[in-house]
Amino acid sequence: MARRVDPMLPEALDDDLTVETPLRPRTLDEYVGQEQVRENLRVQIEAARSRGDVLDHILFYGPPGLGKTSLAHVIAHELGVAVRGTSGPALERPGDLAAMLTNLERGHVFFIDEIHRLNHVVEETLYPAMEDFQLDIVVGQGPTARSLKLPLKPFCLVGATTRAGLLTSALRDRFGATFRLDFYDVPDLQRILTRAATILDVPLDADGGLEIARRARGTPRIANRLLRRVRDFAQVRAAGRVTRQVARDALALLQVDEAGFDKMDRALLLTIIDKFAGGPVGLETLAAAVGEERDTIEDVYEPFLIQEGFLARTPKGRVATALAYEHFDRRIGTAAPAQQKLL
Repeated sequence: MARRVDPMLPEALDDDLTVETPLRPRTLDEYVGQEQVRENLRVQIEAARSRGDVLDHILFYGPPGLGKTSLAHVIAHELGVAVRGTSGPALERPGDLAAMLTNLERGHVFFIDEIHRLNHVVEETLYPAMEDFQLDIVVGQGPTARSLKLPLKPFCLVGATTRAGLLTSALRDRFGATFRLDFYDVPDLQRILTRAATILDVPLDADGGLEIARRARGTPRIANRLLRRVRDFAQVRAAGRVTRQVARDALALLQVDEAGFDKMDRALLLTIIDKFAGGPVGLETLAAAVGEERDTIEDVYEPFLIQEGFLARTPKGRVATALAYEHFDRRIGTAAPAQQKLL
């Protein structure tokens, strides 16, 4: 079955990688936003370089698409070392981890995305590698089993997760620095779009960039993806230049409204308002009602809706706020037929 492509999903798709990779910042100066994180990294990297030391392990957490992977590559570039990347689900056995760690040179950056999804056996193998730079390998079985210690070259582990609460305290405590990445404001997204438009050779007016930035859900990955879709629209139905009106028309075609909501955002909120009288409604029930995976709702859609004040989590379930009713021209306590406001 072909994978459904949603222009608003911040998860990277395989066919997007060749386009997204050139857009990634290479240095801390090119990286836009997250000022406190950048300044802390700048200090730590400079200190490690001046001592000739290996950078301490770093954990990034926050919603998808905010630049955690980009920061791992930036760190490696600033240190002048290579970066080796993988994801938590890909490390199925301790041997998979050992194969990657033994190929690292001193100071290399080892990046694990979705680190909260590590197999617990692999995670336990990672502990001595992070602390003592050695692997504890068990040879044999039963009474004849013995443990061998395999030394590793010192490395910097950079972990990324959207679910920091699912990390065990034992793993979390082994990181020397932990940083949360927050949603971006519109001016920072405009700067990101301006840089991306230059790289992609897209004529982008300031007003056009502002229109896209306002609807990008505070997420650089979404902003860049929307820019590429608007570029296609401008090329086919306009003169090729992305103006404010061209951006508005393209985003209307993509069903992205002025609040940055796509079809699923509206479905979530309208389902709570119309079918469950505004809530509270449990996550499992909500997922079944809209036909979406529970984890996708919790990781991709909810953080932005909660951050912007359209959705609230309560002990009894999800609740649509007064702001959500206002967005859809509803009155609290009424359940009208679903009317999706696009513009």
